Amino acid sequence: MQDIDEIYKKYGEIVYKYIFCLTGNEDTAEEITQETFLVAIKDIKKFRGDCKVSTWLCQISKYIWYKKLKKDKRRKEIPLDISQNYLCIENSIEENFCNKEQKIQLFKKLQKLDEDTKNVMYLRIFGNFEYSEIAEIMNKTSNWARVVFFRGKQKLKEEFDK
Repeated sequence: MQDIDEIYKKYGEIVYKYIFCLTGNEDTAEEITQETFLVAIKDIKKFRGDCKVSTWLCQISKYIWYKKLKKDKRRKEIPLDISQNYLCIENSIEENFCNKEQKIQLFKKLQKLDEDTKNVMYLRIFGNFEYSEIAEIMNKTSNWARVVFFRGKQKLKEEFDK
């Protein structure tokens, strides 16, 4: 296993972006990122090497986030003041959500998606992650991430067409 400083330099931003996509809060994302690396230092001997280090770290951070949610007993949504740049991806459904009311509807509909689809949508739209990065974080293939994102967009289109 690599030195923890090297690991932090290499994967700290990935973990932060992943958690920010889940929490929508910079302070919470920073706090969970720090806690993730503390847990990683403590449990470094438990790392079996059967997955990428980034995947292992993201799984730790996701576990910490879920533990925090369970403790708070409420699910937090991403704040609506996220930059419009993250919402408008060229030639996609996200271009339609440029005013506040439509953003609220988007977030409500995103919350209704299954967990994997919701995570992929958040990572792609708000985290600006590539499909390969999403695949690595979710421990899946790039093709899986593309398909889940495409199907998620289709579900959203159907919901908004109703």
